[in-house]
Amino acid sequence: MAITFEELGLEENILKALGKLNFTNATPIQEKAIPFLLEKENDLIALAQTGTGKTAAFSLPILQRCDHKDSSTQAMILSPTRELCLQICNDINAFSKFMPGLSVLAVYGGSSISDQIRALRSGAQIVVGTPGRTVDLINRRKLDLSNINYLVLDEADEMLSMGFQDSLNAILEVTSENRQTVLFSATMPREIKRISKKYMNEPLEISVVTDNKSTTNVSHEYYVTYEKNRYEVLKRLADFNPNIYSIVFCRTRLETQKIADKLIQDGYSAESIHGDLSQAQRDLVMKKFRKKKVQMLVATDVAARGIDVEDLTHVVNYNLPDSLEAYVHRSGRTGRADKNGICITIINARENGRIRQVEKKIGRKFDLKTVPSGEEVCAIRMMKLIDSVRNVNVNEEEIAPFISQIHESLEDLDREELIKKFVSMEFNRFLDYYKNAGDLNATPGRTRDRDGDRRGRREKGGNMGGDYSRFFINIGKIQNLSPKDLIMLINKTMKGRTFGIGEIDLQKNFSFFEIDKGMDDEVIRRFRGSQYKGMKINVEVANPKGSRPNKKRKPHRKGFGKKRR
Repeated sequence: MAITFEELGLEENILKALGKLNFTNATPIQEKAIPFLLEKENDLIALAQTGTGKTAAFSLPILQRCDHKDSSTQAMILSPTRELCLQICNDINAFSKFMPGLSVLAVYGGSSISDQIRALRSGAQIVVGTPGRTVDLINRRKLDLSNINYLVLDEADEMLSMGFQDSLNAILEVTSENRQTVLFSATMPREIKRISKKYMNEPLEISVVTDNKSTTNVSHEYYVTYEKNRYEVLKRLADFNPNIYSIVFCRTRLETQKIADKLIQDGYSAESIHGDLSQAQRDLVMKKFRKKKVQMLVATDVAARGIDVEDLTHVVNYNLPDSLEAYVHRSGRTGRADKNGICITIINARENGRIRQVEKKIGRKFDLKTVPSGEEVCAIRMMKLIDSVRNVNVNEEEIAPFISQIHESLEDLDREELIKKFVSMEFNRFLDYYKNAGDLNATPGRTRDRDGDRRGRREKGGNMGGDYSRFFINIGKIQNLSPKDLIMLINKTMKGRTFGIGEIDLQKNFSFFEIDKGMDDEVIRRFRGSQYKGMKINVEVANPKGSRPNKKRKPHRKGFGKKRR
């Protein structure tokens, strides 16, 4: 039975604001977190997916316990992105509508730090910030957290995966020892456990998901195709779901922009969002998407963090993410508020094993679906057109003067001919496009395309048939190198450049990675003299995968064969 907010012990001013927002019953995470935070001083670890009501779960108790007469900072809320930071700030402002004297301030990069400093001087009991800007303000001695009562880490796993480990450590080190720390996370990786042991005081752990399993409102589907057909599958699925309202996830900025550009060029309602966009550009794209003027938002994981959009019908994984946790975050963006959602994943013929890994992580089986045929797509679009005509509003008054002329022009056509001509006029584009549409399905595990081209398994980006240069690097699994570590190393070394990362191949003592062609000299130059965990890095251009090694040149063996002690 649902519990109301009134039953949770919240004060009248908060209940009044919640009533204005039509919030009556608490969500499961709110039922568990709010009474604890109102009554206890212990720290709290809460495992909950995005979209489960986390903001109200941690902010309502803070609002009730804050001293409104004291303008000093009493609560610090950290979030991974500026979008989520602003969203939390807006929500708290709505919750505190009838609480005079309470001030909430958002601090984040991409906005004037001078304005934020002036606002801090005026006083803000609750500060919501991104880790980078928060550290900057602390270092400038403009933000004092030494006496705060509450510290909230929202989407802590996301902040760690985005590389904010050092920033979080720096913030936690300067906060009051008597603070109450609240950590919200969708997953529980090792780094979260380490933070809880080092910085939290006997935290209670609560969860609204069983072992962090995926929400039951989301169905998980996957389509198997050949690498060269991945984009065609995306288009066909969009045509087969005419009411699609989705985020399409890609791995790299370059791929995100390419996919969005191709969709727009092919007549689809799409936009891209990635790290190369300015804040003003991001805001414009998100405004259009929230108003549903854009059906498909093509995004990277990093760019999509903090985006909270209701009523998404689908999440589309153009590629599987590198981490299983990222899949949990992606799929959690649909199927919210008791609505159903679909998470679609497109894989190539060699990635079936990775689907099994994700299934194990989320505790749900994937449904293997068949890419619709051209005939099936046409049937769906035909009925969509017919429904649109049936439901169109007719303005009798406006059209009346033209009715006789219309009848006169069409009097030589009978009903059946008229229907055929009307449908053909609106539908010929689909009929022509799908007239000779081929079968895009592939058999899981098959290693050759139908045209005989061998296709390797891609671990990172590059799924639009782009050409790559392959590089050798003298670090591997023995140095505890993971694909994520190598990607972060590449991005750090190549900072300031936009490029696509192709396949990553980790071996025991060395590895190979691919980067867009035409950057060979720059890659070698930038890596020259660089280090990884104190070890000098050697990067050289390698032969393409599957080609015969150059016999005139001996393979890289320097440093190999030595046992690690």
